[in-house]
This record gives sequence, structure tokens and C-alpha cells, in this order.
Amino acid sequence: MRNRRTAFLRVLLALTVLSGCGGSGHSSKPSSSPSGASSLKFAPLNLGLPKEALSAPITGKVPADRTLHVGVTLKISDDTWKQLGHGKSPSQGAQGLAQKLGVSDEELKKLNEYFATAHIQAKPSKTRTSLTFDVKAGVAGQLLKTSFVTHTLRGRSYFTPDPAHMPVVPAQVSGYILSVTGLDSYSQAPTSHHAPMTPLASTAAMRAGACPQFAPHVATNQKIAQSYGYDKLWQQGWHGENMTVNLVEMDGYDPRDIAAYNACTGSHIALSNVNLGATAPPPGGEATLDIEMLAGLAPGVRVVDYQEDPALLSTGSGSDSWTAFNNALQRVIDDNVNAPRPGSAVSISLGGSEGYMSQATMQAVDQNLRILTQAERMTVFVATGDCGAYGDRVYGPLDVSFPSTSQWAVAVGGTRMQFGAAGTRAQEQVWSDRSSLSKCENQWGSGGGVSKVFPKPLYQAGTGVANQYTTGYRQVPDVSAAAIELPVFYRGQWHGFGGTSAATPIWAAGMSLINQGLLTRARVFWYGPDTFYHVFGQGGANTPYYDVVTGNNLYYPATAGYDLSTGLGTPNAANLFNILLNSPA
Repeated sequence: MRNRRTAFLRVLLALTVLSGCGGSGHSSKPSSSPSGASSLKFAPLNLGLPKEALSAPITGKVPADRTLHVGVTLKISDDTWKQLGHGKSPSQGAQGLAQKLGVSDEELKKLNEYFATAHIQAKPSKTRTSLTFDVKAGVAGQLLKTSFVTHTLRGRSYFTPDPAHMPVVPAQVSGYILSVTGLDSYSQAPTSHHAPMTPLASTAAMRAGACPQFAPHVATNQKIAQSYGYDKLWQQGWHGENMTVNLVEMDGYDPRDIAAYNACTGSHIALSNVNLGATAPPPGGEATLDIEMLAGLAPGVRVVDYQEDPALLSTGSGSDSWTAFNNALQRVIDDNVNAPRPGSAVSISLGGSEGYMSQATMQAVDQNLRILTQAERMTVFVATGDCGAYGDRVYGPLDVSFPSTSQWAVAVGGTRMQFGAAGTRAQEQVWSDRSSLSKCENQWGSGGGVSKVFPKPLYQAGTGVANQYTTGYRQVPDVSAAAIELPVFYRGQWHGFGGTSAATPIWAAGMSLINQGLLTRARVFWYGPDTFYHVFGQGGANTPYYDVVTGNNLYYPATAGYDLSTGLGTPNAANLFNILLNSPA
């Protein structure tokens, strides 16, 4: 009898709380209704799962005691977004903007009271634009009036809510919610975008205290700097000092490898870590590559390495991996909300096939990328992947890699550089490799193509953007850079690394040098993907990009102007700096 009475009181409390939830200027207004159970209405919680994912054969039930890692992304009103600028900013322009995004204290209280009816303690982000919590599947099912089942589709196993009883939430709460992640595991886990490595020099050469003499075709940091004009910015005394690049990584790095690379190149980057879990992930090639590309080209930059939670990555669930990824983005946001660093950048060398993503996951990540860009005024560079035009890693159906397809990302493709006798840029072509098309192991080349999810943003315009492949949806990449035969010191040895994972931090390094110069000369900085289209076609003979017109990414050819294998082209940094210095917003 006592248990029944306790349960009844909990339900009564929930009804009382929910009937009192009001509207908000920071979200779509929840409908108001008089208190009482008879007036309580429920609305479906759309997880954006493809129809085929829900209609695939059900193979079992998710145990009630399985822990779900749930993220709730809260809506931000259009009026709030309109208050935020874009493109060009004064040095202190970002101060205070990010704090205006989230729900009010009262709205947050009401949301927490709703979750508290199931004894869920939700943790809000500093911007109050998201909530996260862990919950048992059985408890989540009761709260959302569903259960969780497993499916098999094309050899993949995953879970979703019961298709016959999809989750619902009270209508008074649904108006606050943009998306919910963690209630399914349909989305495939993000993968790194670095190409296979090949040994370049022996450990003995490094231990002897001298840097190896690399073969002429190897794209050393000095050759890249000369080819892209970074060395001209170095000559002005700009090496990235007081600038910050934030990395989002699924693996860690060995400090000894970084120290050896720095000793060879003369880099003095300030490197720090933010561990999203109790421990750091084990060292891997991706983080090492990203850090060393930054060190070689912006040797004075501050690098903050956000290392995702190994506990979430080890579950084998794509949903948990994306939760870890989005948690890292949220932490970058939170760390900068009260102390923005003008001209900062984010470099991301991870992604997954758009065709194997849920809408809810993409919405959650996309909003965080938008916050980083519009509210915190950072430039977010994202690799397009290393499987050419086939983002699902299977040769045949065209696909692209998310989150490079977000309109808030600067999508970065890859090229193969050829050097002249003086070690400077002689020619560039699309990076691609047809030698083995049976399976993509990040060796097929520059990712690129047309999104099937995100509309083409207004800023994406210029010669070549309107092409035979145009569908009205987002096209990637936006820009590109060298992506093959780049020397990296890893596990005590020099390796030739590459991929769009290398091209992405190359661009992040270049933008850090440019913004350092702009802040020094004019106390302004530029940010966001629209910046790169804003300067497209300016400068006359002093073009901001090298146009890559040779090769293809196994489907899309390089052409004059914009194309879907190398975008606008590769950096001509000194010209890009001068154009931005003299350009109005």
C-alpha cells in the first residue's frame, strides 16, 4: 500500500509540475493548459531515425538495466540568432554573447523538475543550451512511454525505441527541445580521417640529434610554409602567439613524440589537455598528426586538446561515440563562454557518413557548431574524409561526411603537392588513389560531394558553385590543402602521414597566423565559413587561393573556380591576409 501511495504522489507531482511549464522567448512556446491530469497532453519526440532503421527486423529487447547516455539539445530562438554577427569582428566582439543563448533560470528549473519525476539529475551546459544525464533504459522507457528494442540492418546491430510506441513527452516540455540523443544507437561512430602511414626515417637518426634529410617529394613544414605563404607571415613576427586552436580528439598522444617534433622544427607551442573522462584516451596517430601539423606551421600557437571520454568510446555504440564528440564541442563552448579568445579556431578531423546518421544526432552537433561560430566567433575547420566521393567507405553510392556538411563548418579537402627545385609549390592536384577500390582504408582521397541533409547556405556562391552536380544542398569541401607525404614523428619514428586530417590543421594554423596579423594591425579578426567565400574572386592577380584544376576524387573532377574535390582551392595566405585587412564586413 505504501509503495502505491508513493507512486501516486510522484505522478501527482509530475502532473502539477508539467501543467505549470510556461513559454519562453528563447524557445518555441510550450502550450499552456489548466492544471490536472485530464488536460495533460503529450507530443511525439522525433529522433529523426530513417524509416528503414525503424522497419528493420526486431531481434530482441534492450535490458532494462542498460545505461543510456542521453543529451537533450534545447532550442535557441531565431531572434537570438539574429542578434549575433558574422564574418568580421572587433577584438572584443564576442564578449558576453554566448551567455544570452540558453533558457532562463525558471525554464531550466521546470525542465529539471520534469526529469526529477524519474529521479534523473540532468546537468546543464554553461550556456544552458543542453542537458546531459545517464539513465537506465527501463526508467527512460517509463518516462517516455516506450521500451527499447534491437534491430539488424545490412549486417549492423543497433537499438531504437519500440517503433510501435515511439517516445512522447508532455507538450509543455516538447517546445523547449530541439533534439535528444542517446535513445538509439543507429548512427555509426565517427572515424578519424588520416591516411595510412609509411616509415620515413629511423629512430637512430633522431636520437643522433639531427633531423632526417627527407626525400624531395616529402611535404615538410618548411615546404608547406613556403608554398602557401605562411613563411611571409612568419617574417612579420606572427607565429601564432596569443592565438588558440582547439582540437577534438578520440585518441591521445605521447608527449615524447611531440617534444621530438618540436625539437626538429623549432616549435614552441603551448600544449594543454582537457580530458572529458576520468582518464585520457591512449596515444594514437590522429591526435599526434593534428598537433604536429599545428606545431610545424604555427609554432607559437596555443593548442588545447579536448580528449573524448574513453568510457563512452569503448562501448562500441555509435551513439555513445557521438555523445562523447558533442560533449567535447560543448566543453569547448563552456570553456570559452566567459573568456573568449579572439580569433580562435577549432580543428576537427573526425566524421561519419551522412547516410548512417540520425537527424537528432546531426541537429545536436550542428547547433554546437553554430554556437562556436556565431556566438563564440571561432572558425571551425572539419575534414571531409579520405574515401573520395564515397563517405560511407563503399565504392559506388555517393555520400559525404558529417559534420563537414554543416553550414557552420569550413569543410577541408586534400591535395597532392609537387615541389620545384627550391622546395616551393610547383603543382597541386586532387589527392586520390584508385589502386585498391575493394575497401576504403582512408586511402581513396579527398572527400567531397553534395549533402542530402543540409541546404546550400546563402554564402556558398561564386564561380563554379553552380555546377552540373548542384541540387540546392550544401556542397563540400570549401577549401583544401596538402594531404599526403607529410612527416610526423610518431611512436619514436618519422612517418609519412596524410589525409584531410592533415589538411584541416594546416588551414587552422594558417587562419591563426592571419588573425594574429589582423589583430595586430587593425584590432579585428575574421571567422566562419562565409569568410572564405567573401574573399573569393578578390585580389585580381593576388588571388587568396591557388586554384587546383587537375585530378578528381574518384568521381568529382577538379575544375577552374570552385569544385567538389578541392573547393575554392588551397591557401595563398599572404594574399588572403591583405584582402581581409582591407575588406569591409
